[in-house]
Parts: sequence; C-alpha cells; structure tokens
Amino acid sequence: MGKKYVAYVGSYTYIGNSQGITIYDVDTEKGVFVPRKEIAINNSSYISPSLDGSRLFSIADDGIVSYRIQPDGDLQYMGTATIRGMRGCHISTNRIGSYMFISGYHDGKVTILRMNEDGSAGRITDSFYDKGIGSIAERNFRPHISCSRLTPDEKFLCVVDLGIDQIKIFRFDPSLGTIRLVDAVRCELESAPRFLRFSSDGKFMYVISQLKNYLSVYSYDGSSGYPRFELLQQVSTLGRKHSNVNAAAALRFSRDEKLVLCSNAGDNSIGIYDRDPATGLLNQRVVLPVSGEYPKDIGMFPDGKHIYSVNHETGTITFFTWVPEKNYFYMHAAPLKIDQPNCCALVALPD
Repeated sequence: MGKKYVAYVGSYTYIGNSQGITIYDVDTEKGVFVPRKEIAINNSSYISPSLDGSRLFSIADDGIVSYRIQPDGDLQYMGTATIRGMRGCHISTNRIGSYMFISGYHDGKVTILRMNEDGSAGRITDSFYDKGIGSIAERNFRPHISCSRLTPDEKFLCVVDLGIDQIKIFRFDPSLGTIRLVDAVRCELESAPRFLRFSSDGKFMYVISQLKNYLSVYSYDGSSGYPRFELLQQVSTLGRKHSNVNAAAALRFSRDEKLVLCSNAGDNSIGIYDRDPATGLLNQRVVLPVSGEYPKDIGMFPDGKHIYSVNHETGTITFFTWVPEKNYFYMHAAPLKIDQPNCCALVALPD
C-alpha cells in the first residue's frame, strides 16, 4: 500500500451551497479527488497545513481557524484567533511552526501571530499596514498585500504588495515575533506581483505577476546579514496563442522542484516550465487550457503524473494526466462540482 493523501479545498460560502472546507480522499493512481465530507466555516478564502501535516489553518471572516488533522484526515476544531483587521488572503508559517504570517489584501496589512503550545494560531505579536500609491489602474492604486513568506534562512519576511508593485523586505526577530522594514524589491509598474515561492535550497525566489502575466526569477543571498535580490529572468505565463484579457494566478512547484506550474485566468490555462536547479532559470514547455474558468489554484499530485485545477468561476475541479515526453497534458476524468472554490492543500496521512 502506498502513502495515503487527503485534499482540503476552501470555498466562499456567501453564494452557493458550500459549507466552507471540503475534505477529499486522494486517489493517486487515478489522479482524482473523492468527496468525503464538508466542514462548516465562513468564507474559507485560503487554507494551509502545518509543515508537519498535523494542523490545518484556514482564513475565515472572523480570523484564523485552526484544526487538528486526525489520523484519517478528518478535522477537529481547535480555536479561532483574531487578526484585528479585514479578512486575510494568504497564510504562511516559519519552519518550526512557532509563528504565522497573514496577508491582508483588502486592508494592505500583514499580521504576525505567535502559535499556541498546542499548535493553534495564537495572539498577535506585530503587524504592519503598507503605505504608498500605485498607478491609476483600478487594482493598482493602493496597498493590497497578497502574500508574505520568510526567506529560507528565516532572516527576512518578504511581503508582496500587488497594489503598489513592490515586495517589502522586513528583518524578522524570532524571539519577539516582530518585523522591521529594511529594503524593497521594486517591480515593474502595473505588473501586480501576486505570489512568491523560494526554492528549497534557498538560492532563488520566484514571483508571479498578475497583470503583466510573467514569472520573475531572482537570486537571493542573505549571508552578509542584509538581503540581496538580483533579477535573473522574466518569462511569460502565456503561450503563443492566448486570450486578450488575462490575469496570472497560481504558482506551484512539483515535489522535486524540477517543474514550475502557473495558471492564468481569462486564458484559463496552466503553464509548465522546466527549472534548472543550478541557475534557477525556467524554460516553458507547454501552456494548455484547464476546461474551467479562473484556475485560482493548481497543483501536481504526489506521483508527478497528474495535475488538478481549482476553477473558481465555473465551480469545478478538473484533473489531467501529464505526459512529459510529449509536452502536453489531457483531461482524464469528469469535472468535480464545488461552489466557489479558492484553494487546495494536499496532506499526507500518517502511515
């Protein structure tokens, strides 16, 4: 018997019939999700498991909700922590799970929580409201923090502000759970950086830009005590033929980090790229449609042979088989219906 996985999908609840979090059993051989049950929570806009797979955290209208993941993948409510602000859009934690970082799109705020001894989200240790003015575009005229992550050495917190086209860099104090602004990576005007991820070796940062539809590759070096980022490459998230109205959305690695996956709303497609681990550079292999509208989240199954797409506007999850030797993927199962899905997390169950 191979390792078993469970998928958790967070959904808005103000429209449709979703309860908030849907639990699926993952059939890795067939490359599909099998519905199991729903957990009631208001407007689960983002969910994230702890790194050890023992907890699941969800953004909700009233703050951050913590769950204990049971041995069979079921969820046990642990508590709700306030962030004293508008509903967040992204969660990350440090490596040992002692701090949580919540990004606020609507109020341009990043909030830091110290975790409780039981692993649930706890009290606020620090927060920061971003300031600044972008362009005259509807989305890019005031701060909208869309993602916050520590650098792999955990010296700095990188805060992505989609609204003013910057990534603010803060020094992080793990003893106090506080941050201090030290630098900023200034992105192209009206590019709208949305999400970032670091390679596990700590050398490279990958940023997806919503409005300019490209992936940016940066080198990172924090060995001197100060953050150093150098732009190495920008590559389009779109194929040669694409829709005229697009918005880049999700950014994921394959488990071995040899592939980078991204998605595009409007074009409603997934792009797959080879990643050179030595240079960090990307090479586009294929961009193909997802048979749904607004692929808000995507990912690759643990076997590296199948892909899922969480399609927010059509209310579906679609499944594909990846054929690397031919550089394409094809839909192999019927779409799975789910109202207003936002994000998906795959968690390995204990043996």
